[in-house]
This record gives sequence, C-alpha cells and structure tokens, in this order.
Amino acid sequence: MKTEQSKWTPEGGWEHLTNTKINEGAQLLLLFGKGQHLKDASLINDIKKRYPLAKIIGCSTSGEIVGTNVIDNSIIATAVQFKSSHLAEHSLKIGSTDESFDIGRKLVEGFNQGGLKHIFVLSDGLNINGSELVAGMRSVLPEGVQVTGGLAGDGADFKETVVINSHGTAESKVINAIALYGEDLTIGYGSFGGWDSFGIDRLVTKSKANVLYELDNSPALELYKSFLGDQAEALPASGLLFPLSMRMETDSQPVVRTILAVNEDDQSLTFAGDIPEGSYVRLMKANVDRLIDGAVTAAHTSLEPSKSHPDLAILISCVGRKLVLKQLVEEEVEGVRNVVGNDTAITGFYSYGEISPFSKDAKCELHNQTMTITTISEK
Repeated sequence: MKTEQSKWTPEGGWEHLTNTKINEGAQLLLLFGKGQHLKDASLINDIKKRYPLAKIIGCSTSGEIVGTNVIDNSIIATAVQFKSSHLAEHSLKIGSTDESFDIGRKLVEGFNQGGLKHIFVLSDGLNINGSELVAGMRSVLPEGVQVTGGLAGDGADFKETVVINSHGTAESKVINAIALYGEDLTIGYGSFGGWDSFGIDRLVTKSKANVLYELDNSPALELYKSFLGDQAEALPASGLLFPLSMRMETDSQPVVRTILAVNEDDQSLTFAGDIPEGSYVRLMKANVDRLIDGAVTAAHTSLEPSKSHPDLAILISCVGRKLVLKQLVEEEVEGVRNVVGNDTAITGFYSYGEISPFSKDAKCELHNQTMTITTISEK
C-alpha cells in the first residue's frame, strides 16, 4: 500500500508533500478542505486528472489535518494505491432528516456484502440525524464489519456543509461511503473524548429525535443559557465549548452531544444526534491536557488490531476540541503521531460529528467532541 499527499492553498496552488508518485495507480482519493474550494470544479478537475482511476471521497471541514499540521482554507489530498485490496463507492442524496435511518440502511445495502471488510462514510453535517444514520447502517451490516467516518464541517459557521458524491462533485445533503475489501487489509479504530462532566444529572422530559425541548420539565434553551452566562449570546457556536454528556441509564456508557442549532420560538436545542426522552444529560467542560491525552488514547486503541504502525491514519476530531485547544490544537495531532509512528501517512479534518465504535468490541455510534481515528494497513 502506497500513499501520496498534496496540499492546495489560495496562495501557493497545488504542492506535493511526499516523495511518492502513484498517479494512475491510485484507487482511492481522500479530499478534505474548505467548502467553497471543494465546490470549485476546476480545482477538483485538476486533482482528478492526476488520479483518473481513483474513487473520490471527501468533505468540507472546520480545519484540515495533514501530518502534524492543522490548516484552514486549504484542500488536503491523500491518494492511496492498494497492492491487492479493492473498494467500491456508493453515495446518496438526503431528502430530509426524517430519512436518516433509511438512508443509512440503503447506503450499506448498495454494497456487495461478500468479503466486505470495512465501510468509511462521510455525511453532510447539518441536514442529517447522525445517530439515526449510524443506526440504519448498523442494522444491515454483516457480522464483524464496522463503520467509521464523520460529519462534514463548516468552520464554526453552521451554514452549509458539502460532501463529494460518487461523481466527484461537492454538494450539500450528500452521504458518500467507501467499502473496503481484501484479506490483506487490517482496519483499526479508536474514539476518545477527554471532556469532564459537571453539575447534576438532568432528565430529558420532552424531545423528538435530535431536538430537545425540556429538561426536568423546564424549557431546554432557557436552562442551557443559564449555564452559559455571557457566552449564550454566541450560540450555537459557543455551544461547542459546553457539550452535553448523555446516558440512557444512570450507570451506562455516556455519549457526547453537541448543539447544531437553537430555536428561540419554542426554546429548543437541535443536536447532531438523538436525545431520547428518559435519558439523562450533564453539562461538560474541557481540560486541555485531558483532550490531548484523549487523542493519544484513541491512537493506542486504533493500533490494537495490527500491533504495528499503520500505512494510513484518518483523524476526525470535533470542531469543539479545536475551539478549546486554540493554538495548542496541533498538540493532539502530534500526540497521535507519536503513537502511530513517523512512517504513517496522516490526514483528516475537524468535524461536526464522529462515527466509530469506542473500541474493538463496542457498537458503532455517533460521537461529538472526540478524536476518532481510522487506521488502514495492508500486508
């Protein structure tokens, strides 16, 4: 397995970042970048000409990752040539968020199930119920096959996210997935947060899917604003700094949920994934050192299947982590590099949601505020 990486910026155009040249040999091309650049057909056509046989998957971001660098306003291209493995691609258009479960199911059903090793998926980050998407995919996955990936970002603007479809065009309301096949492939994954819960448990007394209306019979937005104080004026972006930890039972493993939108009229909060009635939520806050340690933990977990350094690591980290870490953001990527090794190609992006099991034997879920890593190796 070989990889080749390049970067496009408005100032410098396309720039090679590696010495390898695989061109026509590339079967897969990962593109992560600012939405307006991905929608520029001439830019994308330039890179498609270099890798004419590659299946393309990519999305808009809240920051691009390459090596140990975190960049904004760029496109990062990672081309992959497999020795014996092969892949398939399937993209679908989202009609409404109510279709999220069915879209996930149809996405997986569009692939040949025989010999399927893994699915990597990218979704629109705003026009989807991420937890329902994952549940739909999970409902028809063959035994032993997992899904990893993430939701596209749009900086901290929450206006439009785009995903590159199977025709190589970046559009909103798109979900695209790559299915990987091959006996020589080893796929690893890990997801970890590092946020701290505080305050008391609040019972979700009124919600519908991913829209939260009441906590402890009080309007959700009013209560949430009381937590945030002055930062409530900057919602929904400031909500990235104070996610919610959610559990179905008081002793169950929590997942993190981040706000996507607020509604002043009905005092509701819209999240990236479901907030079921009867669940318990707590406010969370960040500790910089714990976030960086969380990224390292995710990296160690992602190496467990292979016990060696992977050929490629795809890092999907939540935009909320980037806003908290600020100028220290590259330290979480450097922490991953120290674990996976210097010979591993690293790419990825900052997202509106991450898709992965926490660990090898866990079920796949939508996460927020985690560092989620997919590692790929080929014998």
